[in-house]
Amino acid sequence: MSLVGEFGLGDRELVAFTGAGGKTTLLLALGEELTTLGRRTVLGTTTRMGVDQIPSWADVGSLGRLGPATTFVVESTDGPKVIGSKPEVFDEIFESTGYVLVEADGARRRHIKAPAPHEPVIPLRTTTVVVVAGLGALGHPISEVAHRPDRVAEVVGLEPSDIVTPEVMATLITSVDGGLARVPGAARVVVALTGEPDGPHRSEQLASEILALSRIERVVVSPLGGDCSSFGRAQQASSREGASSFEEVWK
Repeated sequence: MSLVGEFGLGDRELVAFTGAGGKTTLLLALGEELTTLGRRTVLGTTTRMGVDQIPSWADVGSLGRLGPATTFVVESTDGPKVIGSKPEVFDEIFESTGYVLVEADGARRRHIKAPAPHEPVIPLRTTTVVVVAGLGALGHPISEVAHRPDRVAEVVGLEPSDIVTPEVMATLITSVDGGLARVPGAARVVVALTGEPDGPHRSEQLASEILALSRIERVVVSPLGGDCSSFGRAQQASSREGASSFEEVWK
């Protein structure tokens, strides 16, 4: 599995992870992949992360103290938590660093979320936003799987007791009040669907719904530990023009 390839990343990127359902796991997996490839990488957060989530393969540093190897930026801590740096810190770091990876949202380990007005906290110079959502939300009431369930229900036009379907999740992810909130205008947008769906074809249906509704460039289905699959606009067009099944255009 190559997240660099699946996310379609170039030679120089500031990547912000938003949403819910596996942001930290994906950020660390991408950071480790880039480190293995010998690419100088800086990781950090504009929200909060556990100190115990700082990986052993990264040095700990700050804006004024970045080493030649992979560095996790820690400006300050509050007990077991890393306090998020201001987004401008990562904009400045990106001026001299090839890859900057930022966790820009919090979700309290829920599968989906709708952001508060001040969220997510995305650096202005972000080149790629990865909007994360957990497939484990499908088939369950919004109230059981969402961070800020009342807000999620408002964005999708339902009640907190209603069930999350592929259509509901697609609406949430592609809404400017949901997954696309505060995304910089020049940034590419990739969706990462994590975990395992309850039904055999729900991830394919959801990817198709997402690509039909918004500016999102591609959808990556990541089991968080297994091989990824991705679907983009070129494959979607091919599917409409004659592929006998959605799976034929699934990479």
